[in-house]
Amino acid sequence: MTLTVDDARAVFERRRQAWLAEDVEAYLACFAEEIVLETPGRTVRGYAEYEPMTRMSFTWAKPVSFEFHHLAVTGDVVLADWTIAVERRSDGGRVEWRGMSACELRDGSIVWWREYYQDPVALAKAARGGS
Repeated sequence: MTLTVDDARAVFERRRQAWLAEDVEAYLACFAEEIVLETPGRTVRGYAEYEPMTRMSFTWAKPVSFEFHHLAVTGDVVLADWTIAVERRSDGGRVEWRGMSACELRDGSIVWWREYYQDPVALAKAARGGS
């Protein structure tokens, strides 16, 4: 199946809206049950691991924005350039990071997702409230 940029944009927009609404069920529905998520320092496999991680992320931070700057599609793979911002619930501090990702879309769901961003150590520190 060959995706269009509009196909990818529709899935990404559904994901963005669910995330901003903190709607865990709608957010997880954007992903295949066998999702493999790879971020710097962590790999999550399937809903059994991804659901608790998603719930925990909403516990520590309130979503503020999720902007997709660029989307490119080749076959069933989508490359994205994005910026995310959250507000830590513990102290209201804002954490923002820009990254890139590659993912496979199948039947309107994200099957795997690889995320890349600069300085994951600084991001982890900011998430904890350090500078």
